[in-house]
Amino acid sequence: MIQNKQIRIKKTDAFSDGPLSKAVPKAAGKDVLRWYVAQATAEELIVEVTTYEAGLNQYDDAGARAHYPGKNVVLNIVPTGIGCSIGGYAGDAAPATNLLSHAADYLVTNPNTVNASNFISLRGSNILYTDGFSIDLFCKGAVDLHIPYSNRVGLIVEKCDERSLDVIYNIVNAVRAVHGVNISDVLVTEQKVGGRCVENQSGGFAGTVDNPHVLFEACEKLLRNGVNAIAVTTNISDLPLQNYAKHFTGEYPNPIGGVEAIISYLITNRFRAPSAHAPLLNIKELDLKRNVVDARGAGEFASESGLACVLIGLRGAPHISAQTVSRVAGVVNVNNLSAVVTPASCLGGIPALYAQKYGIPVIAVGENQTILKIDREVMGMTNVVEARSYAEAAGLLLALKHGIHPESLSRPLKTLRH
Repeated sequence: MIQNKQIRIKKTDAFSDGPLSKAVPKAAGKDVLRWYVAQATAEELIVEVTTYEAGLNQYDDAGARAHYPGKNVVLNIVPTGIGCSIGGYAGDAAPATNLLSHAADYLVTNPNTVNASNFISLRGSNILYTDGFSIDLFCKGAVDLHIPYSNRVGLIVEKCDERSLDVIYNIVNAVRAVHGVNISDVLVTEQKVGGRCVENQSGGFAGTVDNPHVLFEACEKLLRNGVNAIAVTTNISDLPLQNYAKHFTGEYPNPIGGVEAIISYLITNRFRAPSAHAPLLNIKELDLKRNVVDARGAGEFASESGLACVLIGLRGAPHISAQTVSRVAGVVNVNNLSAVVTPASCLGGIPALYAQKYGIPVIAVGENQTILKIDREVMGMTNVVEARSYAEAAGLLLALKHGIHPESLSRPLKTLRH
């Protein structure tokens, strides 16, 4: 069973005994699939967790990992379901992501930054389209990322009507014909997967899945057939349509992203293969005053399904296991990570917290606002460099890459004296 809840952790416990990730499972009392700090008081951190009672594969934090010199890696993370003003809609963080990619040898990013249904903007071959669970393990130093020349993508389609299947197969064939993606197997489930939206107490979105076994059985069949990356497309239930309409006018977080994250976390945790989810058919029957929606969500509203971007993105998605990819173009790990770029108000997740542990700069972008207020002061972080915009963040990344200390770029500049 998948559950979503809040837990409270005293700040003294959270920061006194190693990474917060050690305290979260202890406080939750169960295997934790996904979590983030959502609120804070003077004495406590309030953490929203998703637990899975059927058991999860456990991955230890880093021992000593190999070094792959000469490869500069930046992580650009835009968390899903928390109303990011840039990237919280439909691929609207893609221009920022493409800009940042020019300041690194590899830019690791979560699908949320670039997914926009029929549209996806991955201008550089150095952008690594990486699911959230793999990103967490990468930041912990628990895995290397093995970069393929290309993946063989398998697709799971939730049981649906004939018309929906026609839409899906037309998208699959278009992606094969236009983008050259190797989509070798499509499996339609015999039962419903049952993905559902869940709104947490903070107003952020998570999700649950009624029948995880349906996903797992389908994955096993696809992997036996030789695929090494898994796309999933399902319908999403319990979607608050009134609030979803407000999302398309720019007033409300995207409620779908949370359950999509849960589905991909479940798959990658169990099978170690890159995965991503897309809505089967995009909902258009909403009570909108105008049918021209906020520009940030227009990609989704202009597309019949959310699937194309996921299939294209997974073509080059990195693997957390060398055994799941046959031809490797490159390998990187936390030793290559030079900076983490993230919105300034959501520093309570694994990427930012492990960057603090390893002394990696966190570039906190103030312009990308969220519904959270978990900033450097709340988390007691000393490795944060503030940037007003992603354009400024790109300049800071170039400075770090070329050994220029960010302090030297601003005034006043402190004078050192004997």
